[in-house]
Amino acid sequence: MNKIKFFGSIPAIVTPFKKNGELDLLALEKLVKYQIEGGVDAIVVAGSTGEAATLNDEEYVAVIQTVVAVVKKFPTRKIRVPVIAGAGSNDTKKAIHFSKLAKSAGADGLLHVTPYYNKPTPNGLVLHFKEIAKALNMPIIIYNVPGRTGSNVSPQTIVRIAREVPEVVAVKEASGSLNQMMEIINEVEKNGPKDFFVLSGDDALALPLVSIGGKGCISVVCNEVPKLFSEMIHFALKGDFKEARKLHFKILPLMDVNFVESNPIPVKTALSLMGIITESLRLPLTLIEDRNKILVKKVLQELKLI
Repeated sequence: MNKIKFFGSIPAIVTPFKKNGELDLLALEKLVKYQIEGGVDAIVVAGSTGEAATLNDEEYVAVIQTVVAVVKKFPTRKIRVPVIAGAGSNDTKKAIHFSKLAKSAGADGLLHVTPYYNKPTPNGLVLHFKEIAKALNMPIIIYNVPGRTGSNVSPQTIVRIAREVPEVVAVKEASGSLNQMMEIINEVEKNGPKDFFVLSGDDALALPLVSIGGKGCISVVCNEVPKLFSEMIHFALKGDFKEARKLHFKILPLMDVNFVESNPIPVKTALSLMGIITESLRLPLTLIEDRNKILVKKVLQELKLI
């Protein structure tokens, strides 16, 4: 397995739809180019921000293929931007199925949310990731997001998975707990695996996490401001926290307003106001409320994005 190191500024991109609900692959190409021009280090496609739960198999493959095609032909980057596909499921067989589709579509790595609803034990989680790794032999990022799965994965279990499943190279930590993230970082720095990275799953915690040893963020706000967010992360990774803080506070209002309603409703609203995509979501997500759209528009105007 090519053990790619995923780090830095990594947008979890939205999936653009046309007004009739069909995929808008031209808008997707436009969005991917915007991210690469902004200096991102990798791209996550078909994650929760990408409304993956509403994509059928053919659409899932199409969005990954589209992103892969754009990054392969992009002329201004010496190194191709890796593509990470969301492939998670609460059924291990389905997770393997999606992973195989992602690999066939050209993905470089996989993002696997920890199984929701079933509430597996630590042993079950380890076996879940072992089975995926055995079937695919690809780099895997664990996605711990208790707010969506209903259960938190402890630092001890995260580290255990990293040690027993070498294909697992990072965790996207969206527990909201810096203490939990510090536990993971401290343990792997002391006792390994030393090439296991902790990435923030919350934009507002990306800078604090990097300051304690995190390696970047899988981000929502990067959809709208890839250049500013990438610069912030790169300043922080270089230890220039003065400049990183300036950018953090500059885009913090946008980070906040992106969650005034369920993600990705606000970020899709913002991208539509910016002229990058059409404002279209799939049920059960609906268009943003008028009062919240005013808030999104105000923040975009303050940042001179519209």
